[in-house]
Amino acid sequence: QVQLAESGGGLVQPGGSLRLSCAASGSIFRINHMGWYRQAPGKQRELVAAITSGGVTTYADSVKGRFTISFDNDKDTVYLQMNSLKPEDTAVYYCNADFFPDARASSDYVDFNTWGQGTQVTVAS
Repeated sequence: QVQLAESGGGLVQPGGSLRLSCAASGSIFRINHMGWYRQAPGKQRELVAAITSGGVTTYADSVKGRFTISFDNDKDTVYLQMNSLKPEDTAVYYCNADFFPDARASSDYVDFNTWGQGTQVTVAS
């Protein structure tokens, strides 16, 4: 079983910054990629940013140039540095991980996926 522990959410004024962290623990042989999604009230969950274990990144157009995702392979932890925050960034942010739980799964390329519990980010004056 794999758990994702998120931290770093909170209330910030427009133009401010926050850094989210998500640490994966449990039965992990190798993480393939991790990412951050968000869901605002009344809206669908959307991808914010994702990163592979090799460092390839993807960003939503709405956050490009403001958010930076990074991954620490040694700690199985993904970070999301959020700068120049806007009220429209307000949402619950969820961490996601795609991984192999053991060597057999890796050789058979049977990957698993799991979510964190979410952390609230509120941008308001």
